Parts: sequence; structure tokens; C-alpha cells
Amino acid sequence: MEHRKEELYSQAIPAGKRRYFFDVKETRGGDKFITIAESRRIFDNNTGEFYIDKTKIFLYKEDFEKFQKGLANALSFIETGIEPEPVVPLDSDFRSNDGNDSASSFLGNETENPSYTIDDIDFKY
Repeated sequence: MEHRKEELYSQAIPAGKRRYFFDVKETRGGDKFITIAESRRIFDNNTGEFYIDKTKIFLYKEDFEKFQKGLANALSFIETGIEPEPVVPLDSDFRSNDGNDSASSFLGNETENPSYTIDDIDFKY
């Protein structure tokens, strides 16, 4: 018998042209995790119709504290303009699959002032 990921909690937050979703789910092993999704209505000039674009991240319990601190740091910076201490150094908690250090392999060796933003990353599968 197949055991699906169960949705334990869900909250949708309408925000203008966007909608944010916070869902708590459970793995087969009983571990809880969060999915954070954003959906936006976008007009396709080629078809003349709207479509929904969705972006989703999965947040696992071992990362909750770091994620929360990172979000708090970003919000604090917006409010005060003062750059907070990083949650962890960029390369201290990120290893590529082959065991090599640093995020440079992930970032394509552009660790200083990358010329891309989060909007440039294609999250479609």
C-alpha cells in the first residue's frame, strides 16, 4: 500500500497578483517538512490568455532554525539598513556531492558579486 505525503496544515495568503502557500506535510518516515509556494497569474502575449506560474521550495526540519534566522536577518536589514552577521559562512555548510568544499561549484565559480538574481533561476522540473 502506497503511503502518500500527507498535508497536515495549509495556509494560503493572497497578496495582490501573487498568492503564497505554507503547507506542512509528512514524509513516509514521519518527518514533518514545510513547502512554501508562490503562484502568480501571468498574461501570455502569444496566446492572449493568463496562466499560473508556480514556484515551490521544500524546507526540512534540520534547516528550520537557519531559514528562520536568515529570514529574520533579511527583514532586519530592510528595516534598519544594517547588515547582520551571516547565519553561517557561505561555504561552511554546503558541500557538493563529490565532497569538495564551498559553493563555488554550485555557483559556477562566481562567488564574488554574481551577476544573477533569484529570478534568473529556473525552478521548473
